[in-house]
Amino acid sequence: MTLGQLVVRYALFAGIATAVNLGVQRLVLWFGTGTLPFIGALLAGTMAGLVAKYVLDKKWIFYQPSRDVAEDGRRFTLYTAMGLITTAIFWSAETGAWLIWHDPTMREVGAVLGLTVGYVTKYHLDRRFVFTDRALAAQPGTAEAA
Repeated sequence: MTLGQLVVRYALFAGIATAVNLGVQRLVLWFGTGTLPFIGALLAGTMAGLVAKYVLDKKWIFYQPSRDVAEDGRRFTLYTAMGLITTAIFWSAETGAWLIWHDPTMREVGAVLGLTVGYVTKYHLDRRFVFTDRALAAQPGTAEAA
């Protein structure tokens, strides 16, 4: 895959995961507004977007086959750990936009900007730490670690 194809594919998948994330957020916020629904929306949207992005990245960006459920679980754990860094970027941008404007549209603009910066950062972290055989070799319980 060329660099251009990678960028287009990764951006498409980031867009899909962002739409899943914001769609779940809107669904949660449909049931109410205020601090608690906002936090619930952030958490539920983030988890939904994370799972969607992992499945797409694993298969179509990093071409990582599943050998077994345990390996996939360890890889998803690493993927999630890398996501903690980028989630902080995303949540800060979305929350900052909400606190400044108190407007749902601007909240989503902040979310999209934060997700964009976060996804670029996450690609580099995932390529270096998650989607490698070395990443799994360092995990306890694997044949490579023994």
